[in-house]
Amino acid sequence: LLGRIRHVFDLSARPDLIAAQLRKDARLQPLLDAKPGLRVPGAYDGFELAVRAILGQQVTVRAATTLACRFVETFGAPVATPFPQLTRLSPTPEQVAQARAEDIAALGIVGARARSILALAQACRCGALRLEAGAHPAALIQQLVQLPGIGAWTAHYIAMRALRWPDAFPKEDIALRHALGGVTPAQAEALSQAWRPWRSYAVLHLWRGLPTKEPKE
Repeated sequence: LLGRIRHVFDLSARPDLIAAQLRKDARLQPLLDAKPGLRVPGAYDGFELAVRAILGQQVTVRAATTLACRFVETFGAPVATPFPQLTRLSPTPEQVAQARAEDIAALGIVGARARSILALAQACRCGALRLEAGAHPAALIQQLVQLPGIGAWTAHYIAMRALRWPDAFPKEDIALRHALGGVTPAQAEALSQAWRPWRSYAVLHLWRGLPTKEPKE
């Protein structure tokens, strides 16, 4: 439990070491000054984070939250708590894997994403995917992009938050490339080499520095 909480709040980060590396790029210096010690939010449960990442593809945060609530209400187990708004647990891979793609799509989720969530649940249920800190990020990203509906952006985002990988870099992200001057994914990848092994933190700084806080795939 304590380990999961540490991952959620990124308590093992060393902001001093991270900032020292990122400050070598003049573009990041104002962002570092504005948000010193910025950490990368983790995830209490990797499967839940991955499902939310899929639900958030190409939609606003508000729309993704609405879909996530419907998803939890349909597939999550009821739980008694002292908090009136907290009535269900997040669905497990076992619970979701028993559903049909049509059942998921009936919640207003695009059919392709419904099939993606179902494939993700089935892979997690059988142990083919380990969405937790300590898993090998490069290998897991390769596994994720082989699932229907999961591209490189989503895979890197999952690796960043569920695996606590400090060097994730979704180079395809339009908002990120805009913040770097309208560069191509290949150019963004080249620019990011100077930030390694802390590219996840650079991404968070660049996202936070944009007028919108809703990066899209």
